[in-house]
Amino acid sequence: MESPSRSTDFVALGHAGSDHYAGLETFPNPGASHVEMTSDELAAICPVTRQPDLYVATIEYWPQQRCIESKSLKLYLNGYRNEEHFCEALAVKIRDDVAQALDLPADKVRVTLKQKSRGGISITATS
Repeated sequence: MESPSRSTDFVALGHAGSDHYAGLETFPNPGASHVEMTSDELAAICPVTRQPDLYVATIEYWPQQRCIESKSLKLYLNGYRNEEHFCEALAVKIRDDVAQALDLPADKVRVTLKQKSRGGISITATS
């Protein structure tokens, strides 16, 4: 995955597909004190079985100067579909990338991944 970037000019917004993906794009915070974004389109590959793991991802943050643009987040999350990650490690990676893009300390970002049940077991990891 490319490292997250910050921009005031949106690259992905308004363009179909992911050809215009430029990292996690941000915009000036209009005054929000808390943001929660949820996606049920996150997938990654299990490093052991090589089977797809499907997730519901909830990303919460307490913004200061910047907010995440949602289309860039969608494209960012979509980039994991062919990568191998354990649920717990992926939660930490996403948290760290969002914190970096927003110039926030990690404790101002919370990521919860709910792995959809496979083999009768589901996992929820929060970072």
